[in-house]
Amino acid sequence: MKPGVSAGVRLIGWGWVLVRHDALIPREIAHLLPAWLRLVTAPLRLLAGPQARAGRPGQRLGAAFETLGPVAIKLGQVLATRADIFGTEFATDLGRLKDRIDPFPLDQARAEVERSLGRPIESLFATFDAPLGAASLAQAHPATLHDGRRVAVKVLRRGIERRVAEGLDALRLGARLTRRFVPPARRLEPEAFVETIASALRLELDMRLEAAAASELGEIMAKSDYMGAPAVIWEGVGKRVLTLEWAPGEPMTRQSALEQPGLDRNLLADNVVRAFLTQALDHGTFHADLHEGNLFCAPPARVTAVDFGIVGRLDPAQRRYLAEILWGFISRDYGRIARVHFEAGYVPPHHSVETFAQALRAVGEPVVGRQASQVSMGRLLGQLFEITALFDMHLRPELVLLQKTMVSVEGVARRLNPDHDLWAAAKPVVEAWIARELGPRAQARDILMEARDVLKALSRQARQPQPPHTVIIREGPFALPVGLSLLAAGLAAAALIVTLT
Repeated sequence: MKPGVSAGVRLIGWGWVLVRHDALIPREIAHLLPAWLRLVTAPLRLLAGPQARAGRPGQRLGAAFETLGPVAIKLGQVLATRADIFGTEFATDLGRLKDRIDPFPLDQARAEVERSLGRPIESLFATFDAPLGAASLAQAHPATLHDGRRVAVKVLRRGIERRVAEGLDALRLGARLTRRFVPPARRLEPEAFVETIASALRLELDMRLEAAAASELGEIMAKSDYMGAPAVIWEGVGKRVLTLEWAPGEPMTRQSALEQPGLDRNLLADNVVRAFLTQALDHGTFHADLHEGNLFCAPPARVTAVDFGIVGRLDPAQRRYLAEILWGFISRDYGRIARVHFEAGYVPPHHSVETFAQALRAVGEPVVGRQASQVSMGRLLGQLFEITALFDMHLRPELVLLQKTMVSVEGVARRLNPDHDLWAAAKPVVEAWIARELGPRAQARDILMEARDVLKALSRQARQPQPPHTVIIREGPFALPVGLSLLAAGLAAAALIVTLT
C-alpha cells in the first residue's frame, strides 16, 4: 500500500476509534453544539460500541488514545495536565496515560535489556523486578546493582518505532488536510507543529540520547535548588535501555505523594515553575516533558525529574524575548511586551505596536496578580487565540516545545495548589535574569565584548601594510590607529558602569 493511502487509512481508523468510544464529540457536550452540528453528529453516536456506554468522557478518551498508540497517548498526557481548562474529573481520568498503561511481560523486558546491552542481565543487576509503571513508549523496572544501589531501568516497548512512525504519518496527513480545508487554522502552522513533535519523538526512541540529556540536564539542575535529576548508570545504557539511580520521594501521579507529612505544596509548585524557567532562561536547555508522571516529590519541597527523552533548546535571542515578555506581564508593561513581539518578528510589521499593546492589556489586566482559582484559563486562552488572529500571528514551530512545557508546568503547579500564583513564582527568576542580562553590568559586559572585538580587528589591521593616508597617533614607541582612542573611551565607560553598580 502506498504511504499516502496507508496514512489515510490510519487517519480514518483514528476517527473510527474515537467514534466507537464516543470520544470524538462526547454525548455529554452535545447540547452545547449548534443545532446543525447536533444533526450531523447524532448519527455518529449510533455507531458507538459497548465501550462507549459506560464511563466518563475522560475515561473513554483515555481508552481511545491508548488504543491509538504512543502518538495519541502523548497528546492525552498534555491534556491531562490542564484540569483548570478541562475540569478536574476529566484530567484525572486522562491521568492514567502518564504512567499507567498496560505493561509488557517481564521476560520480554529482560530479553530487550540483554539484547541492547549485549550481556547477561545478571552481570549488571543483582535484582530486576516487574515494572512499577508503563507509559506510551517504555516502562520502568526497579532493579538493584551488585553494589547495592537501587536503580530504575527504562526499557522501550518492542516495535514502538514502527507504531510511532505510523502515528506520525497519520498526523502529517491530518495536518495537511487541516491546512487545506480549515483556513483559520493555517496560522497555527499545523504541518510545522507536527514536524516539531516528530523530531522530539524520534530522539525519544534512542535511550543513548536520553542518557546524554539526563546527564546534561542533571548538571544544569545542580546549579540551583529547584529541581534535581538522578545520575546516569552508563554501563546500563543502550539504544533501547536506560538505567538511572532511583529517584527519591514518590511520583506526583499518586495522591499519597501529595499527602506526605511536611510537604509544602505551594513551595513545591513554586519550585516546579522556577526550575523550568531557570533551565530555559539561564541555560537555554530545558526538560520539555514536565508532567506529573515524570516528577517525584519529597518533603518539604524537593522535586526530582525523570524521563529526559524530550529536551527543548532556546538560542540567546529567544531567551531574551521570553524573559522580556514574562517581565512585561509581571510589571504590567504592555508596551514593552508589544515591542518585543515586533522585534522578534512574531507580529507582522504592518500592524500598530500601540494597538497590539492595547490588546495585550485587555488580556493581562484581568489575570496578573489574581489567584488561579479566580481565572478561567479556558476563557483566557480563547481571548489570546482571538487576539493572535487579529494580528496575523502564526505559530512559531521553534517555540512549540517551550509552549507545550509551559502549559504542562502551569498545570502541575495548579494541581498542587489551585490558587497558585504563577506570576509571583516566576518573578524572582525573571527579575534576576533581567538584571543580569539587561542591566548596567550587562551593558558594561557588552561594551567590553565589543572592545575585545575591536582590539582583534585592530590587531589584524596592524599586521597588514597601511596606505599612506592612514592617520596614526604616536605615543612613545607605539603607533596606534585613531580607533584606539574610541576603544579607550568605551573601556572607561564600562569601568564607570561597573563601579557605579
